[in-house]
Amino acid sequence: MPQTQPLPPAILLMGPTASGKTACALSLAQRLPVEIISVDSALVYRDMDIGTAKPSRDEQAVCPHHLIDILSPEEAYSAARFCEDARRLMGEITARGRIPLLVGGTMLYYKALREGLSDLPEADAELRREIEDAAARDGWPALHAELARLDPDAAARLEPNDAQRIQRALEIVRLTGQPLAASYARREEQTDSHRYIPLALTPSDRAVLHARIARRFDTMLLAGFVDEVVALRKHYQLDPGLPSMRCVGYRQALEYLDGYIDLPTMRDKGIFATRQLAKRQITWQRNFRENWGDLVEIDCLADDLATQVCTRVEQAL
Repeated sequence: MPQTQPLPPAILLMGPTASGKTACALSLAQRLPVEIISVDSALVYRDMDIGTAKPSRDEQAVCPHHLIDILSPEEAYSAARFCEDARRLMGEITARGRIPLLVGGTMLYYKALREGLSDLPEADAELRREIEDAAARDGWPALHAELARLDPDAAARLEPNDAQRIQRALEIVRLTGQPLAASYARREEQTDSHRYIPLALTPSDRAVLHARIARRFDTMLLAGFVDEVVALRKHYQLDPGLPSMRCVGYRQALEYLDGYIDLPTMRDKGIFATRQLAKRQITWQRNFRENWGDLVEIDCLADDLATQVCTRVEQAL
């Protein structure tokens, strides 16, 4: 029988916010011929630099970076589009004789890339308008109650005012006549084009990570984060419901600029939201550890973190 060619490698470097992913990626770029593909639902947006901790121009100059600054903050990005973009870029990078290095903390994108996307119906504009009209008339808690009648399990996972998720859940249930679990269980078959080398940066002490998060948020404020949001509002038509404005920090900054909260409260709420994001990211990684037998976890608080990451990757190549 003819021997099959081994799949080319692709490195997956994931971790919660403030875990040191950028520094590790740049260390890898100093030692290996990599090109970085951002796995971050916030870095896709132009002019959102400070609040997203976007790599600086100097950092991006170390090696080619992809999927950064590709959209206006008025636009939306999805896991499906990420998978399409990432697979195309991985093929192009490999064809250039280089190694794709996927870096970021949007865990849904990693899951979609490795496990495939759920077979969900596409958005139905007319049905969405019908749901939005009902929400304007009756309020989102009333639609949450309707979802509870149609799909109790889905409703139990959502807050009564979580407009975006209630809308999508109702849309799917009405279109398919089935609960969300049935739709999510159907996944597209996906043939891997690369051999993945997945590494997860995980904190051995949550308190230390929380302190890092607070320091980083304070650094963002000193760097002009609020002024960045003011400038965004001048250049774009923004509202809190946009995906870009649901990024941690930005919604809190809008609340502050609109006079609903003061600056100390904005800081506290921004730090709390970032800590909650990190908690969710770590939970995702725990699930990956259970489902991916090849996942390597490294303590992101280790003094020699970058060296450990480089060593693990070089051993796996």
